[in-house]
Amino acid sequence: MSVRRFDPNTLSISVARGPTQLGLSAKLLVLTVLFVMLAEVLIYLPSVANFRRNWLNDRLAAAQIAVLVLENAPAEGLPEGSEERLLAGVGASAIAARVGGARRLLSLDSMPHEVARTVDLRDQSWMQSIVESVATLVSPSHEMPIRVVGQAVGAADFVEIVIDERPLHRAMLKFSVNLTMVTLIISILTAGLVYLSLNWLIVQPIRHLAANVMEFEHDPENPRRIIEPTERADEIGEAQRALARMQATLADDLRAKKHLAELGLAVSKINHDLRNMLAAAQLMSDRLTETRDPKIRRFAPRLIATLGRAIDFCQATLAYGRATEATPTLRDVALRQLVAEQAELLGLGENGAIGFVNEVPAEVVAPCDPDQMARVLSNLMRNAIQALDSVMEAGERSPMLRISAGRRHEEIVLRIADNGPGVPPRARENLFQAFRGSVNPGGTGLGLAIAAELVRLHGGMIALEPSEVGAVFTVSLPAQRIAA
Repeated sequence: MSVRRFDPNTLSISVARGPTQLGLSAKLLVLTVLFVMLAEVLIYLPSVANFRRNWLNDRLAAAQIAVLVLENAPAEGLPEGSEERLLAGVGASAIAARVGGARRLLSLDSMPHEVARTVDLRDQSWMQSIVESVATLVSPSHEMPIRVVGQAVGAADFVEIVIDERPLHRAMLKFSVNLTMVTLIISILTAGLVYLSLNWLIVQPIRHLAANVMEFEHDPENPRRIIEPTERADEIGEAQRALARMQATLADDLRAKKHLAELGLAVSKINHDLRNMLAAAQLMSDRLTETRDPKIRRFAPRLIATLGRAIDFCQATLAYGRATEATPTLRDVALRQLVAEQAELLGLGENGAIGFVNEVPAEVVAPCDPDQMARVLSNLMRNAIQALDSVMEAGERSPMLRISAGRRHEEIVLRIADNGPGVPPRARENLFQAFRGSVNPGGTGLGLAIAAELVRLHGGMIALEPSEVGAVFTVSLPAQRIAA
């Protein structure tokens, strides 16, 4: 499994939009127009269906008047030319009604034997009306008429007419054009008002936030680059106030870190010169061991040990004062060999005053940077040796340092255990913080801080395990390499 790591050095301050890319305001305008048009389309279909129903009902109402004329006509029939005028007024080629069980027909010619479709308005649902309206718009009948049936008034049971569908098609097209023009005007006005409102309420404040963040990025230590929040009580106002607090805190931290960096540089230079002077003093103090004066011979080892601790302190301060640790170069390392090398450098062995046991199996291999892991082991083992010096002076028990390793799930766990006095409770709270987590009296805590930072760079974790005797530190490393 590969894990993608973020590299801030490859991030540009701003990204220019191409000619086909829309900004936030343009996207807002396009979406508003589309949503308003979608709403109008949803309104259009019921509207055109209702127009078609009303148009047909008007024709049926005129046909019912003709039916009333037929009911009250004399026995010898209507005067000549009356039927033509009635049909022309209705716009139908034939009108039929059922009155008292008898069918009355008003037609210039005989009733057509075949029609394109039948429209029954007596029990037509809205969905069926919409579907038939779309069919009339898309594919009207030009060859054959349509039959329309509706509820009648008076003594008639129902009335039906046979009409040409082309006038209905033209009327629906005209209605659609008028409705579309009104819809476009409403959509443009609505979209414009919504766009202006949202642009004023949301887009402009967000642009202001983005511009301020980019300006603050150029000079984060400048207090004038901190945003001035408005008195808005909504989410944007909360974001402005939160950004102002964050920028103020960040500016203060950056200024403080800059001062600390300058101070650290000065301290590093002082430590460098001090280390050289202490090393010269240690060389000269070695000669005191050759004198015959018993007092000098008794105090010389303590002086040499004190100078050695001072040199170690200077070296650790210089190491911790580096800006950043290098990225680990991972390779498969046999931990047993690495532990043995560090033990030899620290003077641990069979003839030493401090017992040492290397229990790391030969087959345990961990992907790590050998140089950095050697520094981790060196710091932890030095701390253990310093803690065991007090055990050796007290003579309570034989001092012992034991290192073991094994695989646990997807990790390689390295254990460094000693039977010294253990870690004081006051040191456990800030155990891996520089100058605050010293385990040994007079120490600085730099060794544990450096070890913790190096282990984190490997994607692992360092911890202090509970133990009844002494101190047990565990270093957990991923068993598989993490792809960059």
